[in-house]
Amino acid sequence: MTNVPGALRTSLSNEYALHPPRLVAEQQSRDKTIKMLFELPSGNRYETVLIPDFHDDGAPRRMTVCVSSQVGCAMGCTFCATGRMGFRENLSSGDIFDQVWHCGVKAKDHYGMGVTNVVFMGMGEPLLNTASVLDAIEKMTSEDGLGLGARRITLSTVGLAGRIRSLADAGFRSRLAVSLHAATGEKRSAIMPVNRSERTDLDALVEAIVYFTDRTGGRVTYEYCMFHGHNDSLEDADALAAICARAPSKVNLIMYNPVEGLGFDRTPEPQLHAFIERLVSLGVTVTVRRSRGQDIDAACGQLAIRNKQASPS
Repeated sequence: MTNVPGALRTSLSNEYALHPPRLVAEQQSRDKTIKMLFELPSGNRYETVLIPDFHDDGAPRRMTVCVSSQVGCAMGCTFCATGRMGFRENLSSGDIFDQVWHCGVKAKDHYGMGVTNVVFMGMGEPLLNTASVLDAIEKMTSEDGLGLGARRITLSTVGLAGRIRSLADAGFRSRLAVSLHAATGEKRSAIMPVNRSERTDLDALVEAIVYFTDRTGGRVTYEYCMFHGHNDSLEDADALAAICARAPSKVNLIMYNPVEGLGFDRTPEPQLHAFIERLVSLGVTVTVRRSRGQDIDAACGQLAIRNKQASPS
């Protein structure tokens, strides 16, 4: 920009960087889910998924973007492909915002509708990159940004109790989802290392959720991925219902999208139905999320791992 003073150009160069997302791979499923792999200037790569939903007549109803907040993840959940990568790099608020912007362009081009919802359920733990995540949400909800409603954005966390309390104190207005995946301390610790600390174990987590719902007046969604033989018995349903009774909540049961080499299987349909019936009989509000994009590398981290730049170390 030769029309501004040299000192200002130097200052802008020192303070700001323009790095639009570089798309390095893309896969489209038969169900029209689109998964994209982007590359940072560092060479690290992260994933974004555009998940369209349609009315019975084929008209678009909702366009959801599943965004990443980090490259890799430090939490080490044993069922997650991203957990095998370890932590690589935090994404900036711009990197996060760009995922939604890029998907908005693609959604309009492919389906005639812009982004309606955003979920932080991609690579990484959002509450380990809180500043960038909250700044990105502010940009998404700003009229000068994307103008999304705060309640159309969901932040999903493995359950960092202290940071959930901090969200409540900060007046967090978006939706909160907690990756529970087991309703007893023993079973949760077996698959989620975060549960092995007294500061972030199941007791501390539930207390933080009670605090969050009391302060914000909202309710939490418990994400519960069904693993056959580990967390899908009727006794597990009873334990889950007891947790739900502590604070306003609902349960989103997730049908596991198997990842090669991790040793987890999907719960059979009859057992899923029995699990749901038990929860409903105990007064729990239940939804079921079916896996999308099963004919592509749809589970979080699969596309990045298959592209060797983010292979497990």
